[in-house]
Amino acid sequence: MSRRYLFTSESVTEGHPDKICDQISDTILDALLTQDPHSRVAAEVVVNTGLVLITGEITCKAQVNFVDLVRKKIADIGYTNADNGFSATSCTVLLALDEQSPDIAQGVNTAQETREEDSQDTFDSVGAGDQGIMFGFACNETPELMPLPISLAHRVSRRLAAVRKTGQLPYLRPDGKTQVSVAYENGRPVGIDTILVSTQHDATIGDITDEKAVQDKIKADLWETVVQPVFADIEIKPDANTRFLCNPTGKFVIGGPQGDAGLTGRKIIVDTYGGYSRHGGGAFSGKDPTKVDRSAAYAARYVAKNIVAAGLAEKCEVQLSYAIGVARPVSILVETFGTGKIEEERLLELVQEHFELRPAGIIHAFNLRHLPAERHGRFYQDVAAYGHFGRKDLDLPWEQTDKAALLQEAAKKLMAVTV
Repeated sequence: MSRRYLFTSESVTEGHPDKICDQISDTILDALLTQDPHSRVAAEVVVNTGLVLITGEITCKAQVNFVDLVRKKIADIGYTNADNGFSATSCTVLLALDEQSPDIAQGVNTAQETREEDSQDTFDSVGAGDQGIMFGFACNETPELMPLPISLAHRVSRRLAAVRKTGQLPYLRPDGKTQVSVAYENGRPVGIDTILVSTQHDATIGDITDEKAVQDKIKADLWETVVQPVFADIEIKPDANTRFLCNPTGKFVIGGPQGDAGLTGRKIIVDTYGGYSRHGGGAFSGKDPTKVDRSAAYAARYVAKNIVAAGLAEKCEVQLSYAIGVARPVSILVETFGTGKIEEERLLELVQEHFELRPAGIIHAFNLRHLPAERHGRFYQDVAAYGHFGRKDLDLPWEQTDKAALLQEAAKKLMAVTV
């Protein structure tokens, strides 16, 4: 019997209050790592009407003007008009920063393996910056090996920001949210059930002042300039049965930090797989790569994506767990949800043999401390909005499938030995 169901994922634009915070946190991280690649950073940001608070723990040798960084990033996002309740030039910026706890630093600087086993392996030298669990996921629903709902939600959000920034829809303001509900049959996407766009906007559009007329105009413009272009190159498209909801409350004029306070790390499902996969609970933004919340989640995605790219599973979820101050993962789990071409125990063997999952090894493999020169000091801030995974617009090391062929060959040899 076929099973039909809906799965929904959401995204937010770069002007959403929580995403402002994520981007500021990662802009700070970029600036500090550019000057001092060994910076220890846990930068948290809070925004509210006319206010930015930077707090957390930072230990580094860099000299950075945090206030200037904050104002420039806010302006880049699009908050340049004080009438919006939040502006790059008029907001108050407060700093409340400490250094990393020496109790944590000693476990990161010298891992348990080095202390107890006198290991000469340099990848044993750095311990995990915290305990925790991290998940990585991949599936073959999209070319970027991401679930279709979150992929579409991000595309709509990015397009919404683009038509605002280019002036195609000049009445739009920076805050916005999107949501896409995909219909599935027997585990495969077959249709688009609902598309939801909530976007901040000017109270009037030209000479249109009536609220309903304003919303009708916005809905028509978004369908033509945002939704249709997004689905132009996608096989599964909206049809006559697809619902399109736009600003369901009736208007969305007051938004951004004036409408809601924002906080770093409060959009962890938007940042990852849209709820399609499990999540360990740790946020990414503002954390240097010794924090396995970030680096190990990137590594887990890399592992899962290469397994799917190798054709060894249609869906793959990888769980990693760490203990603070210990380099090697406490546990590794590979789950293929019944889609694996070989047993999961064999996949686990391949992962253990071919992937480096100690923090120092992950940092080295992905070059997470030394920002690419061609990015001009931008790296982490570019993934702080519109997702950390499946980004075809960015050359991200954890999105590479360079081990897929190796896994294919290793799986053949492993199965030959097993048989």
